[in-house]
Amino acid sequence: MRYLQFAQFSNGMLLGIGVILLWVVVFLLRWVIPSFFMVQAQLLTDPFLQFPTEDSVRVVWFTEFAGSQHALQYGERLQQTAIATTTQLSRVREDGKSRVGQQTEDGQIYQQPVKREIWRHEAIATGLTPGQRLPYRVTSIGETGESISSQTFTLAPLPPPGTPLKILLTSDHQLMPMTPANLQKVAETVGRVDAIFFAGDLVNHPDRASEWFDDNRGLAFFPALQGRTRATLTKGGIRATYTGGSLIQHAPLFPAVGNHEIMGRFSTETGINDQFNDAYPREAAKQLYPLADLEEIKDRSFNIDTYSEIFSLPERSGQKQPYYAVTFGDIRLIVLYVTNIWRSPDLSPGTRGRYQEREQDLENPEKWGYGQHIFEPIQQGSPQYQWLTQELQRPEFQQAKYKIVMFHHPPHTLGDNIVPAYTDPVQIKERDATGEITQIRYEYPKEADYIIRDLVPLLERAGVQFVLYGHSHLWNRFMSPQGMHFLETSNVGNTYGAAWNEQKRPVPSGYREEYVAVGDPNGLMPIVPTLSPLRDSNGEPLPYIASNEITAFSILDTVTGIVSSYYFDTKRPNSMPIAFDEFAIAP
Repeated sequence: MRYLQFAQFSNGMLLGIGVILLWVVVFLLRWVIPSFFMVQAQLLTDPFLQFPTEDSVRVVWFTEFAGSQHALQYGERLQQTAIATTTQLSRVREDGKSRVGQQTEDGQIYQQPVKREIWRHEAIATGLTPGQRLPYRVTSIGETGESISSQTFTLAPLPPPGTPLKILLTSDHQLMPMTPANLQKVAETVGRVDAIFFAGDLVNHPDRASEWFDDNRGLAFFPALQGRTRATLTKGGIRATYTGGSLIQHAPLFPAVGNHEIMGRFSTETGINDQFNDAYPREAAKQLYPLADLEEIKDRSFNIDTYSEIFSLPERSGQKQPYYAVTFGDIRLIVLYVTNIWRSPDLSPGTRGRYQEREQDLENPEKWGYGQHIFEPIQQGSPQYQWLTQELQRPEFQQAKYKIVMFHHPPHTLGDNIVPAYTDPVQIKERDATGEITQIRYEYPKEADYIIRDLVPLLERAGVQFVLYGHSHLWNRFMSPQGMHFLETSNVGNTYGAAWNEQKRPVPSGYREEYVAVGDPNGLMPIVPTLSPLRDSNGEPLPYIASNEITAFSILDTVTGIVSSYYFDTKRPNSMPIAFDEFAIAP
């Protein structure tokens, strides 16, 4: 009897223990283990500043979740709140060439373009006082209800005239190896800049999301400009890691469209690189597809959709504009859309290039490249030229202390990207006796260069003092006989060399036009840096920096009107940048 009672007690106790253990397992599986292994949701970027007004500034950040209650807190005690407007990026993808997550080689994870879900949040801080800088942070509520906040940074509205400002002048970051080092040295040399004027080519392929946000080599656009990256660089046998610079969290960035902000014909199957290189002229697309609507024509030609969706751009008639003007302190900055597609100068039969179509495509217009066709007209009479003419007459421009124009394509440079002339390619078809096409080539009449013939004279007549541009991945500057300064400060990450002395650009022979192989094809002599120029093997000072080991950046100081350029030797990672050139943009 006692044995039976003991057995019943033991069975009951075991049952109770079993129930308790079951609840423990359920608790672990439901709460503890998922919490242990779950990756905490994060903001995809720090916030950054866009287009301030006299009493406001826009704050933008990105997440990989739709979330809710995205908000900006600002003020001395972060007591003010602004609710963000959220939109989803429509075209960003990853593909076999992406370097993101665990994909470190081609095609490890992605074999074809795969859409990536990324959301943009924009809130506006209002009621700001000119000259007063306030703390701010942003917060997003994740999919499971967790609150995710940024660190605290500072914001300010438009600086009034007379405010001392330091402006970073840069371009052509394009995930280049030295870019994080360049930006880190900007922060170490100058501290917090007040704005960034960016003359185009922000990334390589704008629809590849990781190039903006999280390339696993540490070279993505936003992390480098926010001091949130880790990029390892080995130069001269010395290995160093750079974090970039914490810049755009505190300073507005004013971008221009370069050729790398433009995607070509859209596809869900071909790689993003191929789509980028497959831009097609709008008018040619309309002729091929006469029944297509505007959206389809855009998909069959080119677009700047991702660039327009990422940045806050001024609007006219309800549409974001790729060219615009803004007053910033003593500066009136005019930003133009001046760029064309880059094509190879190679003349082999299988190349769709600057000067010819591929031999196998001669009878198939859909596969033509149409040479280095221009994306947005700038010649006299075009909508952009007319807008610019009106802008140059506005009192905001005429009364500004510093009158600056920024665009991407160079009017003067030693780089190779200035040849051929910036004009619409002239297509020439050669045929045999039967009428069959044997060659399609392109000429670029130098006298029809829209930048030199139309744009530069207009700027000089209006009193523009300084033109900033990029595209050739070097540093060089020029001055016109009328005293207008030209600066290309794009040796941020890599270079393709300078056409100087014995080094020549690749140019065709036997063509109708004369394509200049050495020097500036538009007739100006480069200026030797005034402080500490680099020197060639004979000890002669060089009028440029074109190096894969030495990177350069430039700073405009509005107190003095002086543009100072610095170089940093990545073979000496612990060294400080050296000021090598100075010039004043206004007397």
